[in-house]
Amino acid sequence: MARCGFLHRYAGIFYIRCNSGPGKWLAVVLGSLLASAVGAVAFVTIELTVKRPMLDLSLFRFPKFVGVQALPIATCYCYVVLLVLLPLRLIGIEDLTELHAGIVMISLSAPMLVVPFAAASLVRWISAGIISAVGLVIAAGGLLWLSNAAPGADVWSFAWPMMVIGLGASMPWGLMDGLSVSVVPKERAGMATGIFSTTRVAGEGVALAITSAVLAAFINTELRQAANGSGQGLPGIQMSSQHLALGDINAALADIPVIDHATMAHVDGNAFQNVLYILASITVASAAIVFALLRNPKSEVGRDEDGRMASLEPAE
Repeated sequence: MARCGFLHRYAGIFYIRCNSGPGKWLAVVLGSLLASAVGAVAFVTIELTVKRPMLDLSLFRFPKFVGVQALPIATCYCYVVLLVLLPLRLIGIEDLTELHAGIVMISLSAPMLVVPFAAASLVRWISAGIISAVGLVIAAGGLLWLSNAAPGADVWSFAWPMMVIGLGASMPWGLMDGLSVSVVPKERAGMATGIFSTTRVAGEGVALAITSAVLAAFINTELRQAANGSGQGLPGIQMSSQHLALGDINAALADIPVIDHATMAHVDGNAFQNVLYILASITVASAAIVFALLRNPKSEVGRDEDGRMASLEPAE
């Protein structure tokens, strides 16, 4: 699974490299991508053939277990990456102080204090899968709302959508861990927890790496367009893209002096908007997977390693 994570990480790096022109590290990136793919195939093959695998990948034969894995991936893209990207945007582009930006960020995380407990109490009457899917749809709506916040907008244009995103992401947040062990036979709950935790932790790093790479790629494209097509010959455009993706607009301006501050902020706003569209799409797709696989509270029945019938009823 770690190799699969590296595969996604290098895919993100390859994406930005291809969008910023041929680089001297392109061969290294392609080689690393190929090595990661080969490693991933070898890892899966070995785990499926050995008698005592490190990770029991046969759990993915349970559709409900696959649905549970979509939950941490969805929350990574609709919530976790924003915990890193939004402060960079608020401080670097919107010119807020660190304290002011921190106060605005509370609107994103405040729902986490209350909503998970409320969602857990609703499980008595509504399937956890339905609650989670609805929460992800709400988060996607918040992402689309946030995409309308142009550079220079007032803080409430950021705060209200962020609160909606936090509200939606909070709904599956408190249900994921319980679901990860309730949809597999009880004797395999430990392995299910390990796989789920790996997906959750590794997914955060991979999601942040990919999202940052895509943001820089969009900025790169926008900068070339802002330079009236002459960006291909600007030596500082790649560094400027990376600096702007990190919220360092002053360094980005120093790399490309021909572009003014207002244009640079507009470039970042357009790129950030496109990224939010992608994050919303991933969140909606995850919601569809969760709803399709987890909406039915009635469990499936699987067989354990000894061939005995194993109930997949949610744990009490």
